[in-house]
Parts: sequence; C-alpha cells; structure tokens
Amino acid sequence: MSTMGIDIELVSILIPALLAGLLVLSTHVVLGQQVLKRGIIFIDLAIAQVAALGTVIGHLNHDLAQLPFSNVWMPAIFAIGGAGVIAWLSKRMHDELEAFIGCFYVLAAVAAMLILANDPHGSELLKQLLSGQILWVNFSQLLLPAIVYTLVLLFVLFKPSVLEGRAFYLIFAVVITLSVELVGVYLVFSSLILPALAINRYYGRFGLAFAYLVGIMGYCGGLLLSAGLDLPSGAVIVACLAVSALVMRMTLKVCHKNIHFKNV
Repeated sequence: MSTMGIDIELVSILIPALLAGLLVLSTHVVLGQQVLKRGIIFIDLAIAQVAALGTVIGHLNHDLAQLPFSNVWMPAIFAIGGAGVIAWLSKRMHDELEAFIGCFYVLAAVAAMLILANDPHGSELLKQLLSGQILWVNFSQLLLPAIVYTLVLLFVLFKPSVLEGRAFYLIFAVVITLSVELVGVYLVFSSLILPALAINRYYGRFGLAFAYLVGIMGYCGGLLLSAGLDLPSGAVIVACLAVSALVMRMTLKVCHKNIHFKNV
C-alpha cells in the first residue's frame, strides 16, 4: 500500500515536469535550428543569463517582488533589452558577434554573482536559476508558457519568414524568459542546441521530427533516471539529451552513408 502511495506521488511529480520539458521543446527545437543557421550558438546562454539577472534584481528589490507577475515581466524586460542589443550588434559587428555574445553572457553571470554576494540565499537562487527545479514545477506554472508558446508556434507556422528577420530576437527573448523560469539556464541551452545539432548535417524531410524525438527521449530518460537514482534532475536531463543527440546523429550518419552507397 505504501509502495502504491510512493508510486502515485512520484507520478504526480514527474507528469508536470515532463509536460514542462515538452513545452520547452515545442519552441526550442524550431528556434535552435535558426540559432545554428545564424551561427550564434551562445545567444541562448547569453539571453538566458540576462533574464536570470533580471530575476535576481527583482528578487532583491522587495517592492518589485511584491508586484503581480514580477517573476515574469522583470526577467522579460532584461531579456528583451539584451536581445535588442544583440540584434543591433548583428547588423554592425557581424564578424565579431559570437565574441560579443560570449562577453554578454560572462558579464551577466558575474553581475548576478556580485549582486548576490551578500545575500544569505544567493547561492541557492543562482543554483535554481542555472540548474532549474523542473521536478517542482506545478500545473499552474505551465499555463502562461503554454499560451505563449502556442501563439509563437502558430505565428511561425503561418509566417515562417519571421525567423529570418530581427523579430526573431524578440520572439527568442520572450520564449527564453519563460523557459528559464521553468527549467533553468542549462536546460534551456541544451534544449535549443542538442536536438538541432543532432540533425544539423542530415536535415531531410523528417529532420524536425527526429529533433523532437531527441528532446523527448532526453527528457523522459533524464526524469526517470533522476527520480530512480535520486540525482539532480537538470544535470541528468542535460546528460541524457547529449546521449540522445549523439545516438541520433550517429544513426542518421550511418543511414545517410547506406543510402548514398545504394545510389552509387
């Protein structure tokens, strides 16, 4: 009876966590392909870290913290501002853009560390923002991301060219802000880059489906392993996403060679 109770309790934790992961993947797989195409690999880390900086500042300012939904709009303001700067730089310093993005990330990370240096709960907040607390996500937290992500996907579906222009940076900033709140900086980066990287050289008719499959296997495997082995969920999911991406890339490589060999 107690075992049944434990199983039910575990399932009640894993279901919202898995839904959070699937929500993140729904937009990140598409945006990740555009990130690779533009050659701005670390933009997600930079924007996520800038959004986290906004969260830190909102956390320390009690007046701001008491305002409705400050945990959403405060990091969103920072993320949109950071994305705007990167969009501006992309037109004027394209050859050095990746270096500037890297500097952006480091400066935002250092700023957060310095701001929280004297806060007794600072290290815990930083850990939460970086690694996330996906196992503690509840259904109510999924409502706003679900609405926003659905609107973003519909917008991209009916007007795919929006990802080619500067509007990409605005969409990216809004999506990243919500994702950091759900799963943390590390999982945001992994969800964007690893599925897209898995299919990058073997993109075909089913490329997008394969990318989603990489993400789904990574989140499912990571959540089950972290729950079963009592390990940090964010770190385990990142590792599983990496393994899933590697397996998919190797599989597509073998299939590509076999098809090419048969056609010779």
